[in-house]
Amino acid sequence: MVTEDRKYSRSHGLSTGVLQLQAKAIGIPLVQRPATKDNYEADFKKMLLAFKQEGIDGGVFGDIDFIGHRQWIDKVCQEVNITPHLPLWAESQGQIMREFINLGFEAIVVATKAEMLGEECLGQRIDLDFLKQLEIKGISPCGEGGEYHTLVIDGPLFKKGLQILESNKVLRQGRWFLDISRVRLRGK
Repeated sequence: MVTEDRKYSRSHGLSTGVLQLQAKAIGIPLVQRPATKDNYEADFKKMLLAFKQEGIDGGVFGDIDFIGHRQWIDKVCQEVNITPHLPLWAESQGQIMREFINLGFEAIVVATKAEMLGEECLGQRIDLDFLKQLEIKGISPCGEGGEYHTLVIDGPLFKKGLQILESNKVLRQGRWFLDISRVRLRGK
């Protein structure tokens, strides 16, 4: 889901162009639908119904243990008769992150809650040292409560990786964002 002007992802503040390039790097299609903050749920359901008309009857969600979001997913999917699949639900966040890193995925921090993690975390690679920093600060390893968000820039699923060429750190509504203005595909 993206902002009404189609410039940014609704929840992570990433430019739609970066997400398009990421999808290209992996080799998968990407659907970006605009949604207002006030009508997000209705717009999300319209998108699910459009997918249903194309023969899609299930969706995969990456939630781990945030009950409120799980309840929202279950409710919305039930209302449009889509089956939600949550393969990470109730798994250990630490194990998930260690497996992610050990499989060779590369991700960077692109957003933080300012009162929990500062702008110095933006652009930082997700690795075992980063996980130790989170543990010291008492922050969940996966940022399940929105403490931080990431962008996966390379890994086993990628045909090509992403290389960030230019970015700025921006504070908006109590959150730090890595506003990526130039990115390109890099060879493997």
